[in-house]
Amino acid sequence: MARIEIDGVSVAVPVDEPSGAPGAPASKVLLEHIDATLTEPRIAVVGANGSGKSTLLRLLNGLMEPTSGTVRIDGRDTVREGRAVRQRVGFVFTDPLSQLVMPTGREDVELSLRRRHRDRAERAAAAQAVLDRFGLNALADQSVYELSGGERQLMALAAVLAVGPEVLVLDEPSTLLDLRNRELLRHTLAGLDQQLILSTHDLELALDADRVLVVEGGRIAYDGEPAAAVGFYRTLCAAPVGTAHPRTTAAGS
Repeated sequence: MARIEIDGVSVAVPVDEPSGAPGAPASKVLLEHIDATLTEPRIAVVGANGSGKSTLLRLLNGLMEPTSGTVRIDGRDTVREGRAVRQRVGFVFTDPLSQLVMPTGREDVELSLRRRHRDRAERAAAAQAVLDRFGLNALADQSVYELSGGERQLMALAAVLAVGPEVLVLDEPSTLLDLRNRELLRHTLAGLDQQLILSTHDLELALDADRVLVVEGGRIAYDGEPAAAVGFYRTLCAAPVGTAHPRTTAAGS
């Protein structure tokens, strides 16, 4: 498993339209003082919309850069060595249509393989092997717009896994799926060899992990064993808005 080190990370973005009032902030803090070392095979990140969990995941392969602090994947800095990091860390977005850029799934998988296999025939054969592995051959030549949400998600997953990343990051992968397709995705993820880090609102999916981070207000509010973390998150969600909660680290950072 990769060793992912998040040291003193904060992320702030400019405010689109500052009010101009004295003392009005010119930036919005999305994450603040995040410290964690992630080495487990399966890690889930839960939190409310806007809590910062998607921002945290986007740091892991350089889709976003920290305003301060560092993120390293086995010692490689995601800012200074971004290309090398992205070769090791694959990213799957919530909406697969934002990721499937070609007319068909087969073409998307082949596109992922263009650098690894310069020869067209070799690339086609490699893509076929990927499609066979995930049972997607019957869907490979259909328009991606004709596929169901679950089929699109699996096709996007196949395109990312085609290049053999060691770490797979998934941002709320089950959000757009019905129960049948969610269970299909869950079964597929369980069979992967890659280290998985995913954000999710699906607490059953979170319970499949080895470790769960609860993100609240841009900070890690809880870090530990899945059942305890999910219990903490349920309590957090049930509390009145504005209630302060102590941050807890059970797994160590």
